[in-house]
Amino acid sequence: MTDRRQSSQRVDDVDAVTRAVLTASRLLVAVSARSLAAVEERVTLPQFRLLVVLSTGGPAKLVVLADRLGVNPSTAMRMIDRLIAAGLAAREANPVNRRETVLRLTDDGRALVDDVTSRRRREIETIVKRIAPAQRTTLIDALTAFNEAGGEPTVTAADSTLHPLGWVEALPQEH
Repeated sequence: MTDRRQSSQRVDDVDAVTRAVLTASRLLVAVSARSLAAVEERVTLPQFRLLVVLSTGGPAKLVVLADRLGVNPSTAMRMIDRLIAAGLAAREANPVNRRETVLRLTDDGRALVDDVTSRRRREIETIVKRIAPAQRTTLIDALTAFNEAGGEPTVTAADSTLHPLGWVEALPQEH
């Protein structure tokens, strides 16, 4: 009875859950950093984010990309210019309005995003395989609840090729 009460008390302890999530976030940041390490000489983290936006959303106008990234259009323009120079992105006429320009991912840009994402997925899969199957179900439930509370859309098996940014606007603070 004491173990059950302690376990229940530990789960209800917001501070304990927060510490556990912070620890897990350090691990996930490390996994992400290692997956980007192979391409860090080609792109910066903000440039990679832009590539991910193009990968998931398709061709877009500069102002749309800047909005999705939460940066000024001039900042997005500098990033896209560097990505174009590196052969990872390209400008093209907007098929809907030929007077406008849209930005798109090149084949090399898509390959880079896919490579980084595959590295990340493999390392996370290795970690998950170390968890007992019964605990995996609990982890799925806990992470699903956490993602929903944070407003992050669920990635299903059908759309597992998506590369969500994970950088949505901060949630309003509860008082």
